[in-house]
Amino acid sequence: MSRTDTPPTFDERATLVTFLDYTRATVHAKCEGLADEDARKAPLPGSPLMSVAGVVSHVRWVEYYWLDVMFLGGEDILPGTEEDPDKDFRVDEDMPLTRLLALYEDQCARHRELVAGLDLEATAARPISDGRHVTLRWVLLHLIEEIARHNGHIDILRELADGVTGA
Repeated sequence: MSRTDTPPTFDERATLVTFLDYTRATVHAKCEGLADEDARKAPLPGSPLMSVAGVVSHVRWVEYYWLDVMFLGGEDILPGTEEDPDKDFRVDEDMPLTRLLALYEDQCARHRELVAGLDLEATAARPISDGRHVTLRWVLLHLIEEIARHNGHIDILRELADGVTGA
């Protein structure tokens, strides 16, 4: 997967989708070559669910939530519950990191197609907590912020897991 933060043109849509794809590709880059065992390590005593695999799973579900559930009004099949709100960080022991990344990329490809056909001013089917319906522009910016922040987490977790830095 190629990774660039320079859009083909500098209009708003191209810039937004390029940065979103850049943050998505960075998730993959930071995971490249990481062993499944290391991807499951949760080295932070106060955050037992914070592993590379857990953060990748979370990013996947965050994107699903904002585009499929909130924006499109689709079915909420998120793994979290009131008893276990962070269940999206839990990854089955038999789920290889490569499979988790492939599931995320398949979802991203579907979302790329969806976003390409919508106006940035289109509003979400479901309201946020204050009752307002956000625009697609806001959702894209929020996803860039969310994924970029979690890339920082992946970066630290990767270094703690196997010593690899950068990407």
